[in-house]
Order: sequence, then C-alpha cells, then structure tokens
Amino acid sequence: MDPERDAWEILRLSTGYEFPWDYTRALEFALFRTYCVPSISALLARTGEFERRPQKRYDDTALLMGELVDHGYDSPRGKEALRAVNRMHHRYDIDNDDMLYVLSTFVYDPVEWLEQYGWRKPSEHEKQASYHFYRAVGARMGIRDVPEGYEAYLAFKRRYEAERFKHADTNAEIGRYTLDLFCSWYPAPLRPAARQAVIALLDPAMLDAFGLEPAPSWLTSTAKAALRARARVVRRMPPRREPFLTNQPKNRTYPGYPTGYRPSDLGTS
Repeated sequence: MDPERDAWEILRLSTGYEFPWDYTRALEFALFRTYCVPSISALLARTGEFERRPQKRYDDTALLMGELVDHGYDSPRGKEALRAVNRMHHRYDIDNDDMLYVLSTFVYDPVEWLEQYGWRKPSEHEKQASYHFYRAVGARMGIRDVPEGYEAYLAFKRRYEAERFKHADTNAEIGRYTLDLFCSWYPAPLRPAARQAVIALLDPAMLDAFGLEPAPSWLTSTAKAALRARARVVRRMPPRREPFLTNQPKNRTYPGYPTGYRPSDLGTS
C-alpha cells in the first residue's frame, strides 16, 4: 500500500490490529505531554472540564480520534466526529502553533513508544502513513502550515517543545487531575504504585514542566523492563482477528459501541 494514498487503511491496521494496547498507552502519555505547555494547560484549566469530569474528557478525546481511525475522516461517522472536534475548538481562541503541536503528538508519540516498547518497531510505511493521515485531519480542522514531510514536522515538534515546555501552576493542576484519573482505574491499594509507575515513564522535560520529583531510578528501570517483557510475550501471540479501538464495551463513560453514543454526543456542547 502507498503511505499517502492508503494512509487511513495503514493506520487503521496498525492501531486496531497490530498495536492497539500500545497506541492507547502512547496516546495517553501524548495527551499528558501537551499539558507541559502553559498556554495549553491554562486553556484547559479555564474550561474546568478536567476538574469536573476528567473521565468524560478523556473518553471524549479517545473516542473522537478513534472514530477517525476506525472509520476514516471522510466517512459519515468520521465527518460527524470532526464536526464535534471543531465545535469544541472553535469556542476558544487557540494559537495555531499549539494546535499544530497537539496534532504532532498523535503522529510521533506512538512511533517513539513503539520503538521502545512495541513487539516490533513501526515500519517506514506506518510512520509515513501516520503523518499523511493526521496532516489530512489537520486540514479538516483548519490547522494551518503543517510542515511538508515527516522529518520537517518532527523538527517542528522538537523545536516547539524546547521553546514552550515551561513550569506553570496550570501545568501542575491539569497534570494532577490527569494522574488522579489514571490512578482511579486501579483498586485503591494499587493507586500509589500506579502513580509512581506513570511518573517513572515521564522524561526530565515533562517532570520539570509539571514540577514533579523523578521516580527512583530502580523504579524507572523496572517499569521500562516490564514493558519490554510484555513486548516479548506479545511477539509470540497469534495475530489479532478483531480491531480494538472504539469497539470497547468497557468504556467508562459510554458503555457499548456503537449504540452507546454518536460522535455528535461527544465533547463539550
């Protein structure tokens, strides 16, 4: 398949069949990463969504992007999802570079995760397809000046992070709500350990931006070793026969798919 012409189909196979668990984890950390930017975290703090209903905010984001990957941005459900995304964003005056950056995390953070923890490394076709897919999504969201080519967009992402990652109280606030959300998915006795495991996987720039103390080095090594051990196990498992994106009956906010929600139901009204 051609990575530009068949970008959606390649990404759908990668996310739904090849690496569903890894993409989910990578995008959780990718969204967490965007909160290291004060202009982004300040906007999120003003909306109050993370304080009032963090689980719904998380589910809405995951499902809207999942709709685009599952069905394609030009499908009826994909168009409906894009309208919901644009409806939310158009309520606020958002800097184009901030939008460009958030979009870039959907391209590059999963690639970086898979290169470290995937059961195999992503192919060049998969990397290029991700770029072309999200570039097309960005065009439909009205995001301007997406850099031409995979490497140029990656250079923008790295430059943006070097310039914009700074500590701010709103970073710490949104980061705390997000950490509390991640930990809430585990039984109460395991939540302190889950919190430390998440912190162990954050890089120094993220720790500084959130004002967090790094986890002990032994815990960081253990967390990364556990992810690599999982990859070795998955490598020996039979191929997945069913996709796993929006088709998740255990979704916390909208149980059941597709009858549990329509894309237009998602997000803030």
